[in-house]
Amino acid sequence: MSQEQQIAIEERFARVFNDKSFKERLTSADFDKYMKAKKSLTFQKHDIIFEDGETPKGVYFLEKGAAKLSKSGAFGKDQILRFIKEGDIIGYRALLCGENFQAKAEAMTDVEATFLPAEIFMDLLEVDSRLSFVMLQKISYELGESSNTITFLAQKTVRERLAEILLLLEQKLGTDPEGFIKISLTREEIANIIGTATESAIRLISEFKGDQLIEVDGRNIKILNHDKLMKLGHVVL
Repeated sequence: MSQEQQIAIEERFARVFNDKSFKERLTSADFDKYMKAKKSLTFQKHDIIFEDGETPKGVYFLEKGAAKLSKSGAFGKDQILRFIKEGDIIGYRALLCGENFQAKAEAMTDVEATFLPAEIFMDLLEVDSRLSFVMLQKISYELGESSNTITFLAQKTVRERLAEILLLLEQKLGTDPEGFIKISLTREEIANIIGTATESAIRLISEFKGDQLIEVDGRNIKILNHDKLMKLGHVVL
């Protein structure tokens, strides 16, 4: 999916999933039920939002901050599945499937979130066709992302995977005023994402820096040459 299509889906969801929009579309009774049920939650960096295997009690809409979804693999090593940013909603897949969470959600920065209890979220999907439609689009998009991840890990070299993940992180999370990707990742986390040893990730980042593809400031990374990274990773954004 192109960046333009991804942005369009996110913008449609943002227009639908907010208090003003709900007030316009819902009955007074349904809107009052929604307003009374939702809760504002805060999480500090590294706090667990929900655990793998936990029974879902509702969904979380990120107002501020970023989080990651990960799953423990062989030998207890976590595999990062995807990143969550402001304006994203998490927890709905397990809820809709009627199963326990299949991944852990962890705050990567301080996070402010709106929590909607399960019964309220399910009621909204039943009475609000616009919300149901944009949720269907989000689910379809994330299914496509999962398919791309399989190809990403199976068919690309580690060097190609690093180039692609840096571009995708910038696309997904944006940049700060200085141009650095809006997330600080340890070398171990980067290695985890691209499926390699930490030592290999450190070496590749150093090579990318030496080739002037990126700038590195501690855990922060800025892309300097998008075109070369796209060619290296065989990426079309």
